[in-house]
Amino acid sequence: MQTLIINIKELLQVREQPIEMVSGDAMKQLPKIDDAYLLIENNIISDFGHMKNCPAVPDAQIVDAIDRVILPTWVDSHTHIVYAGNRIQEFVDRINGLSYEEIASRGGGIINSANLLNQTSEDELYEQSRIRLEEIMHQGTGAVEIKSGYGLTVEGELKMLRVIQRLKANYPIEIKATFLGAHAFPLEYKTNHSGYLKLLINEMLPKIAAENLADYIDAFLETGYFSIEETQLIMEAGKQFGLLPKIHVNQFTAFGGIKACVEKGALSVDHLEIISDDDILALQNSQTMPVALPGCSFFISIPYTPARKLIEAGLPLALASDYNPGTNPTGNMNFVVATACIKMKMTPEEAINAATLNGAYAMGVSATHGSITKGKKANIIITKPISSYYQLPYSFGTNLIEKIMIEGQFIKVKQ
Repeated sequence: MQTLIINIKELLQVREQPIEMVSGDAMKQLPKIDDAYLLIENNIISDFGHMKNCPAVPDAQIVDAIDRVILPTWVDSHTHIVYAGNRIQEFVDRINGLSYEEIASRGGGIINSANLLNQTSEDELYEQSRIRLEEIMHQGTGAVEIKSGYGLTVEGELKMLRVIQRLKANYPIEIKATFLGAHAFPLEYKTNHSGYLKLLINEMLPKIAAENLADYIDAFLETGYFSIEETQLIMEAGKQFGLLPKIHVNQFTAFGGIKACVEKGALSVDHLEIISDDDILALQNSQTMPVALPGCSFFISIPYTPARKLIEAGLPLALASDYNPGTNPTGNMNFVVATACIKMKMTPEEAINAATLNGAYAMGVSATHGSITKGKKANIIITKPISSYYQLPYSFGTNLIEKIMIEGQFIKVKQ
């Protein structure tokens, strides 16, 4: 089946030659074609160019995109969308003055989600998570990473990863699974860290590997959670089972965690709200992608990742949602891109690069997603009639998406 889209006002993120990422000043460049066409065969991008060169394609489905912008679907490389229930009460507690740390010390936070999850059946967990996955697809996300980490028991973590596997099987969207057993120490292991690490490494990991349930491994490397030494053990153990690290780090404090992640070959380091000069030095000339999560900063009122400092140091940067029940209960990447522009002072070009091409790198799907390139998956967003792509972050509260194609098929967009 062929689909020919014609009269495209602006065709964004056009890369004639595939590249893995953009860094530093190159993030300001967003290649585009005005008055363009795009040809899709089955689920693959096969051709594109100026309308004056548009080929005749007999029997193709024709889509007229006059006054509309087309860009690749968002790639969300950091989410926790498989969870049970919600943490609405904690939202009210923060309004009333409690900090993230104070809520956690009272049994809230990750431990609260773990208790809810372990009381929820796998089928019910799947039903709740399926709704969230469909929601982000309707909002333009065409590839997503999903973490475990709200089980904190052998069965709880396996349950989450099995739900992710079911979502992979039942939806066309590209999904990568990350094992985050090291999200927090369960209460019974609060003073026995070595005991939980043994459980994670000796029991959880072998069972996860035996069922091929994960692509990556993660840990919450932060004061009061997992230390550098503990995270290093986890990263090394994951590599023994073929799981590359993608690590939460520098959300509240900076104490050398980024350097440790880079040295262990982490694919990405995520959060980075607090950044030191030493952290930037560690990231320079590495293959590790920094990932910012501005929705989390917005929701719990913590600093935003210093995007300008990272980009001006010549580094790449990806954007992701951090969709989770406690610190950012939305996976709307349109809002993430707008927030990056408004609060992190990223240009629209930088933000779109960060949420597409660089997001694909942070998720390990650069070969198939993140740009309009021949041979890549036909995953595209078609906007409503707009003046230019600058309107996407400018009109941050308006749904500007008209159609979404994932794997060569249009999906219904909820208005």
